[in-house]
Amino acid sequence: MMKRSVLLMRQKISCVSGIFVSAIMIFIVLMCPAARAEPIRGAGSTFAAPIIAKWAENYRVSRTDGGDFTSPDWTVDYEVVGSLAGVMRLGQPEMDFAATDVPLSHTELVKHGRQQFPIVLGSVAIAINLQGIGQLNLSGPLLADIYLGKIQSWSDPAIKQLNPELNLPDVKITPIHRKDGSGTTYMFTDYLSSTNDEWKTKYGADTLITWPWGTSVEGTQDLILAVKATKGAIAYAEYGQVERANLTVASIQNKSGKFVLPGPEGVRAAQAAVDWTKVEDFALSLTNQPGDDTYPICGATYAVVPMAGQSSGRYRRVHDYFRLAFETGGKDAEALRYVPITEPLLSQIKQYWLRTP
Repeated sequence: MMKRSVLLMRQKISCVSGIFVSAIMIFIVLMCPAARAEPIRGAGSTFAAPIIAKWAENYRVSRTDGGDFTSPDWTVDYEVVGSLAGVMRLGQPEMDFAATDVPLSHTELVKHGRQQFPIVLGSVAIAINLQGIGQLNLSGPLLADIYLGKIQSWSDPAIKQLNPELNLPDVKITPIHRKDGSGTTYMFTDYLSSTNDEWKTKYGADTLITWPWGTSVEGTQDLILAVKATKGAIAYAEYGQVERANLTVASIQNKSGKFVLPGPEGVRAAQAAVDWTKVEDFALSLTNQPGDDTYPICGATYAVVPMAGQSSGRYRRVHDYFRLAFETGGKDAEALRYVPITEPLLSQIKQYWLRTP
């Protein structure tokens, strides 16, 4: 009788223990996915920030598939900090990609075990605040002289020479530029360097410039606000954002001597002049390409993705996000005045994704 009681007691304890262990396991199973669920984290370019944000919204909606349940895994957390800061943040273990308007070299990518591919193309507009002037022609050498401080009035003969039909006012020119590390600054100064030897020698093309004169602000939005608030201002920024701010933009002289407005048509003409298959990691410049219809100040924004030391699932999530963007987000890019990745280039990018460092 005593033995039977002891046996029953052991069975009850075993049963309770089993239930307890099962409860713990269920708790772990339920809680672990939530603990692992994290957004795709990126940082960088202000140039491409509007389309990256739109694609992030599309990604969340697509992965939710019309349901009420959502997960952080289906979101993209993107910090608009500029190209230079974005690349620098890749040293932080939680970062999944940087967006930069300045392509990194093959040597640097290999050194850190990273991939790089273009995600969208666009143009840099030259915005002005000059009352009564709706259309203005400018050239690379003239822009360089303005930013060098050699031309300081809108009535300067050099500007009149390119705009003989305009009654240009005797108003001080105030150049406005970025003080943060900006890929847009790189595109703009790359163009100045390609057309003006003095600028090339003294400053070159870079994300950070020690500007000779003018007003420095941080970020595209502050730059646009500064142009609006400053009579006689001139500045450079991504075309779509300038257009949505209703700022006047200048026509820029291209390599063929034609004056072309910024926008998708001029970017497509520049893209047609280059061959992506001839360069490693897609690192090329669209600046000042030949062709009558080419807009000379344009470029690509690149995603730089850490792969070395990362699980394949982690960087494949980044690929998944951009795959959806490429395949379904072209019209969104066009609506924001960018130029989406073309099908031949997309095929190259998908093959590139199969590589591992």
